[in-house]
Amino acid sequence: MRTCGILMPVSSLDGPFGAGTLGREAYAFVDFLSRAGQGVWQILPLGPTGSGDSPYQSCSAFAGNPWLIDPELLVQEGLLEEADLDPVRAPNTGRADYRLLERTRLPLLRRAYENFLAARPLPGCDTPYSDEYYRFLFLNQDWLEEYALYRAAQKENDAKPWNEWPLPLRLRQPQALEELKERQAGEIGFWKFVEYLFWKQWKALRDYAASKGVRILGDMPIYVSMDSADTWAGGPLFQTDGQGHPTRVAGCPPDYFSEDGQFWGNPLYDWDYHRSTGYDWWIRRIRHALDLYDLVRIDHFRAFDTYWSIPADAATAREGRWEQGPGMDFFEVLGKKLGPLPLVAEDLGEMFDSVRRLLAQTGLPGMKVLQFAFSSGPTNEYLPHNHIPNCLVYTGTHDNNTLLGWMEQEAGEEELRFAMHYLRPGKREELPQAILRAALASCADTCILPLADWLGLGCEGRINTPGVVGGNWNWRVRPGRLEDSLACLIRVQCELYGRCERQADLSSSPD
Repeated sequence: MRTCGILMPVSSLDGPFGAGTLGREAYAFVDFLSRAGQGVWQILPLGPTGSGDSPYQSCSAFAGNPWLIDPELLVQEGLLEEADLDPVRAPNTGRADYRLLERTRLPLLRRAYENFLAARPLPGCDTPYSDEYYRFLFLNQDWLEEYALYRAAQKENDAKPWNEWPLPLRLRQPQALEELKERQAGEIGFWKFVEYLFWKQWKALRDYAASKGVRILGDMPIYVSMDSADTWAGGPLFQTDGQGHPTRVAGCPPDYFSEDGQFWGNPLYDWDYHRSTGYDWWIRRIRHALDLYDLVRIDHFRAFDTYWSIPADAATAREGRWEQGPGMDFFEVLGKKLGPLPLVAEDLGEMFDSVRRLLAQTGLPGMKVLQFAFSSGPTNEYLPHNHIPNCLVYTGTHDNNTLLGWMEQEAGEEELRFAMHYLRPGKREELPQAILRAALASCADTCILPLADWLGLGCEGRINTPGVVGGNWNWRVRPGRLEDSLACLIRVQCELYGRCERQADLSSSPD
């Protein structure tokens, strides 16, 4: 069935708290999607953001981002007073204010935790904890215990990376861990509480989206950050020297985005060890992701075939080499353990024939990005006439400029001439809308378009520029932009190309 959706990070929503949250603006966006005939909301990873405020450099592959917890919902629950929110409010300037969040959000959540602990016990109970809270702790204990312990140790060690902690703690010696648990029992409890709040608010939002016919397409980064609970607790899962230092790290070779390639710095997996465990950690990770989302996009899919391996001390990613990933064995084991998987393969970047074969073997839908379509003539796989139904088509992803920004700042003259000849818009300034319509017209089963392209924004609407440090991940939609007129325009366009149920009279639709 043909469907359509919008790419919009939760942090990019409107709202009064420095960045988007899981509160009323998120519900309003679901309503907007429903009015616009959209069946999918694609988001970015929901984990705690890391270096450069990136959601792809998280300190946990399982945890939720405390910045996304909505303070107003905590007031409704009685965990905060309305006056508590005054220090954390800020006008939406069109950019997320992560420094405000760093200063104010955790103190606010600590106050909520104090109030949570001070609440009267429930009838017949000796603690204020509800059955729902205990159930959350029980169902998530396989990662939550280590994550809370990691956070407590991080606080005790002045936020230093775990491989700079005292040796007994770095090497997870049993006595050091037990002593940490005793010293930091309160801090450990706090981080479990934070994750409970995130889960509770996210579950309510996802249930609301489902009631409106909107599925959530989540994003699962293939790698984890070196400074993370996963690497601290994971040990042999990663290519390290046994002392907490990576030996080889992730990235990608020189490409469209960077002449020197991209040096991501994430520790690489020891795939032989993962295979020996039946991919247990991955099975738990994907099962957890499917508890959060309806569909899951696996970032950097090609690394399951071959991945770029860079010496940890290399100057640039150019010093890397291709190494073999787990291949089809990984997906066969997943299928046996978890059944049919609603996964999407991010199959962008340098594509070897072996990567294409792996994608075909898995049967997963890949991605077609129209900004890449106009550079190499009619055989370009991203051109609409070369699409297949089993794929998702985009004008651009979170790593691309907006259509207008691409046209004005990045596309070469030859690309633009080809695009004009291929799409035949009346004027060059109409090319972004022509590309948007070409995405909707594609035979791809699913079309996902960034909100910034529907809004007609230029480079100010870009989410991330790969290879550039600073200034990323902070775009936000300004107040008042999600109007009914825009929802109507989107719906009419999507109806025209058979991507949502018909409600409008197309004969009187706007051009």
